[in-house]
Amino acid sequence: MLAGEPYIADDPELAADALRAAVLSERFNATSAADPDGRRAALTALLGKLGEAVEVRPPLRVDYGSQITIGAGTFINFGAVLLDVAPIAIGADVQIGPNVQLLTPTHPVEPEPRRAKWEAARPITIGDNVWLGGGVIVCPGVTIGENTVVGAGAVVTKDLPADVVAVGNPARVVREIRAGQESARDSPAT
Repeated sequence: MLAGEPYIADDPELAADALRAAVLSERFNATSAADPDGRRAALTALLGKLGEAVEVRPPLRVDYGSQITIGAGTFINFGAVLLDVAPIAIGADVQIGPNVQLLTPTHPVEPEPRRAKWEAARPITIGDNVWLGGGVIVCPGVTIGENTVVGAGAVVTKDLPADVVAVGNPARVVREIRAGQESARDSPAT
């Protein structure tokens, strides 16, 4: 699974790992905002690595949780779906809007292997200081470079370099970001 090789999705060991993640996700999602220590403890138990001063607003959905690392100072808004069949690495100071999906699983196009429940996965890497607007979907195997902004609703199917603004489906670079150039009032992301 981690190596990107095909695997059978209903393997009993994977099912046990998914059940563990489901129980921990339920605990995190049920924790009150008035209990930040309890919320952090539940998230720490669920995820592979959690940096300092990270805020994740529930609900959060994951496959396993243990394949997800989140850098310091990152904010993840409501409704994130992080399908971590392969590793998901989220850098420091990242801003993730509501209902963002980071999707590592892949499935065969051919009907017979798909019917037999074969899957594979490719990792996702989000660089430091990236901003993913609301509803962004990041597809398997994608890397997004540091400081990049992805506009609301974009579908990222290929790597994006550092210091750019990308929008659309499929996401395409519309301009470079230079220090001091961007202002909050003309931002493409939400």
